[in-house]
Amino acid sequence: MADTESYPPIDPTNFDLIVIGTGLPESIIAAAASTAGKTVLHLDPNPHYGSHYSSLTLHDLTSFLTNTDRHVIYSDVEICSHDESVLEHSRKFNLDLSGPRVLFCADLAVDVLLKSIANQYVEFKNIDASYVCDGSGNLMNVPDSKSAVFKDRTLKYNEKNQLNRFFKLVQGHLEGVRSGESGGDDGKVISEADLDSPFVAFLDKMKLPPKIKSIILYAIAMVDYDQEAGESCKEVLKTRDGIDRLALYHASVGRFPNALGALIYPIYGQGELPQAFCRRAAVKGCLYVLRMPVISVLLDKDSGNYKGVKLVSGQEITSNKLVMDPSFTIASSPSESLQDVTKVFDARRVSGKVARGICITKGSLKPDTSSCLVIYPPRSLYPNQVTSIRVLQLGSNLAVCPSGMFVFYISAVCDDAVEGKKALHAAVDSLFSVHASGTTDNGSTDQTESTVVKPTLLWSALYIQDLIEGLIGPVVMTPTPDGNLNYNDLVDETSKLFKNLYPDDEFFPETCNTDPSDKLEDDSEAGIES
Repeated sequence: MADTESYPPIDPTNFDLIVIGTGLPESIIAAAASTAGKTVLHLDPNPHYGSHYSSLTLHDLTSFLTNTDRHVIYSDVEICSHDESVLEHSRKFNLDLSGPRVLFCADLAVDVLLKSIANQYVEFKNIDASYVCDGSGNLMNVPDSKSAVFKDRTLKYNEKNQLNRFFKLVQGHLEGVRSGESGGDDGKVISEADLDSPFVAFLDKMKLPPKIKSIILYAIAMVDYDQEAGESCKEVLKTRDGIDRLALYHASVGRFPNALGALIYPIYGQGELPQAFCRRAAVKGCLYVLRMPVISVLLDKDSGNYKGVKLVSGQEITSNKLVMDPSFTIASSPSESLQDVTKVFDARRVSGKVARGICITKGSLKPDTSSCLVIYPPRSLYPNQVTSIRVLQLGSNLAVCPSGMFVFYISAVCDDAVEGKKALHAAVDSLFSVHASGTTDNGSTDQTESTVVKPTLLWSALYIQDLIEGLIGPVVMTPTPDGNLNYNDLVDETSKLFKNLYPDDEFFPETCNTDPSDKLEDDSEAGIES
């Protein structure tokens, strides 16, 4: 039986909303509900904020992944230490559970941060560069503007012209749509027939060469699956959606003067994002209790409907509504097995899997580059590679690792663990050399352009994560981290969950910015460090 003396009573005992788990979707909902004037109790059995969106020390990350209670989401965990000295710096790491993740400067997550005023609790730095593998093992720059195209040394003159002509076509289409023009051969706007066609077919129609198509599809539009696979392609990107993704990318370049490119990352890790929304919720009156497991969900005896929760302390708390992350478990007693609450409500729906990797290295991938994004398009690492593999390198200037070390996040959506692990291992083998005791460390940061020196792998964790969709049922189940690079789909799904909970309340109303106690930073700054 739990020591109830270690759990102080919660007062009051009735709330409009109880939220279990402090992941990003739960934290956004708690902040939005609190802003709308709801009374909210936000619980988490963990001793830290963030749940599956946490940034953890090396020791805490290992414990979280290997905790058998968490195997409802994580599986096939493979942890290797090639240099024991890394463990001595455990507390100097802030490692993301669901990397790689970045924010586009113009995406929904940034808009919600600004609208909710949660941006004042988090700071960002821009990602220095983006690269895409050309299939021969060479990394090409991803040009994100007209000036970047002409400065690029990896593109030939005719390729630069082709890429700029395509960007001009897209820009003309977007301007035409804004001015109300209809699609057709004589106007700027792309025809409806072309917009409904596969994006790869439209790129072929524009006579773009394979190199340019690869940059557009996989490094700018961020497509997961091989678009050249025809009918066997699991998800075909339509031209309409491809244009929207290009528009997001280009709108992100230059939105904030302090951000040099399209992508930014939170200092101290992505775990700062849910914490920012939790702080915002707390300002609006939300009550937070960490280290508070829930024993059971209380149901009304007559109707069978949800009415509250029972805490490990024995206290019962009632509420009108309940939101929880889908990995929540009911810890009844030490002698009994854990019961997955989603089985009780039959709400858990696994839509796929994503393979994730976290690697700690000595040495950067590129000279004088602290942070960068690398895209391996389908078939660029091995013949039957069916999805893109994304790699994000971060350095100590983002406060995620000790000076002289770098953190790499790797991900690929997959159908099963075998396929996912194959993708991860292919990326690791391509990117790193393995540290061997007694050998000279060749992962030096003193690299030159003429000498290709792989970063030295010191530690790694590879694992498979279930993708679980958000769902409205007797309780609201939030989604697990998806396989995307940014948070657009996640924030969109979270806003829909909130609107289902409270259809008469606005998702962070504009009026929340007029509160004199709030301090909204100007869009030109938005907490981005130079």
